[in-house]
Amino acid sequence: MHGRLTKMELKPAYDIENMNSKQRIQHEFWPLDAIDPKKAKFPCCLVWTPLPVVSWLAPFIGHVGICREDGAILDFSGSNFVNIDDFAFGAVARYLQLDREQCCFPPNQSGHTCKHGYKHTEFGTAITWDDALHSSMRHYEHKTYNLFTCNCHSFAANCLNRLGYGGSLSWNMINLGALILIKGHWVDGLSVLRSFLPFIVVISLGIAIVGWPFIIGLLSFSLLLLGWFLIGTYCFKNLFEC
Repeated sequence: MHGRLTKMELKPAYDIENMNSKQRIQHEFWPLDAIDPKKAKFPCCLVWTPLPVVSWLAPFIGHVGICREDGAILDFSGSNFVNIDDFAFGAVARYLQLDREQCCFPPNQSGHTCKHGYKHTEFGTAITWDDALHSSMRHYEHKTYNLFTCNCHSFAANCLNRLGYGGSLSWNMINLGALILIKGHWVDGLSVLRSFLPFIVVISLGIAIVGWPFIIGLLSFSLLLLGWFLIGTYCFKNLFEC
């Protein structure tokens, strides 16, 4: 009949519209620049560097940041303060580039690609990678820094939750730290050296001066520290919310 489109006529039009919509979304992910450690540019990466004193005693603990699409590093390094392109505590030692395709950028409530539509909206969503980082940065500019409860890992985890990265809203200090330690890449050999040499020196001096009881004490310290973050993160979530 004239004036009325059949289902067979509507389907190609729908397919074309759907294809164009997907292409528009894909065009948002413009190519990233190459990672350039010399210029401290790590596009869409998690970055890590050892902390003075703390990493000498527990080398699995360090300072974490997350990077914008242009490679600039953002890191929560003090109360009401987020560094931009000035990574605290030295140059990046480890990095892990994340895949923007694994993020959820809903244009509206029905546009979620993750399974946490309402919860994600309630937490806070974004339409681009940099938009998510900017929102988290504004949130942490009103937070008090605390090494044990609200730190750089908390900030990076907040960014990943806002991104809905990997379809998850459960990023925290523990799983984020594990992600970097397990999957992260060393920048170079010097980064490995400055991450572990102080720890080796401390152990050597401790054994020489105190003996093997020093190793037992250091191991106990590391286990207590790890236990604090594990129990606080998964058993007392309100304590670690920031």
